[in-house]
Amino acid sequence: MPDFSPTEYAVPGFVMLVLAEMVWARLRRPEAYEPRDTLTSLAFGLGSTVSGLLFGGLFLLLYLALWEYRLFDIGWVWWAWALCFVLDDLAYYWIHRAGHRIRWFWASHVNHHSSQHYNLSTALRQSWTGFLTLGFAFKLPLVLLGFHPVMIAICGGFNLIYQFWIHTESIGRMPRWFEAVMNTPSHHRVHHATNPRYLDRNYAGVFIVWDRMFRTFQPEVEDADEPIRYGIVRQLGTFNLLWSVFHEWIGIAQDMWRAPWRHKLSYLLREPGWSHDGSRQTSDTIRARWRERRGEGSGPGNSPQA
Repeated sequence: MPDFSPTEYAVPGFVMLVLAEMVWARLRRPEAYEPRDTLTSLAFGLGSTVSGLLFGGLFLLLYLALWEYRLFDIGWVWWAWALCFVLDDLAYYWIHRAGHRIRWFWASHVNHHSSQHYNLSTALRQSWTGFLTLGFAFKLPLVLLGFHPVMIAICGGFNLIYQFWIHTESIGRMPRWFEAVMNTPSHHRVHHATNPRYLDRNYAGVFIVWDRMFRTFQPEVEDADEPIRYGIVRQLGTFNLLWSVFHEWIGIAQDMWRAPWRHKLSYLLREPGWSHDGSRQTSDTIRARWRERRGEGSGPGNSPQA
């Protein structure tokens, strides 16, 4: 039975690609890298690795315990690997979507979006607190179906490896057929953008078809008057590592403490930017106001697919 983590074997390749992109950036796009930002991303990656070592084993034990109650014995045949990879990516889509639409999940996932730069080192900016969101529960159906937990873990590792290369501005568009099916740098630049048209779009890990199916897809628009802006709606304005990691958890605690009793849980479970008095903006309200300024209505042309 396989028992390795593919991401560990990929680390040397990650390092080499980051160094290669740094050379490209120096020659073609110097603003793509900022030393303090890159160091913060690397620190995020190190902390995330430690967190994974501390808590990943507990989740695997939980999966193994649940696997005893599986409905089918799928085994380790070749087609099971392919099916597991596809279904794991579908689970990732919903985990990722929850990470943007539920503030409790966002408090962990916001770490990945906190950089105002978009380069391969940004891919290393992973959460230290993912275990608090219980996002692992989205993959429990795969265990009950009969996919071995180790198989799920390995497929998840290859999913993360795939996502590394799409964090770059050095690649424009891939061939049309590839863009139609797979997640690409172009699609993922949209996901990391703070422009109103791009907020909360393109949640895919490997297959962009999930966004097309569930109407969260937005293509990258080549508009010189609207360059992509990266980061989060309310930028951190600091490279302080601990504040970068925990700022949203602190914000949730403060909001829940100050809010009236009937609204306290909403600050945990509603979408980021929600407030009981309407003093803040969610991604939906930001997009709606942007459309109003553009003179757009609410017809089919303004769906997420537009």
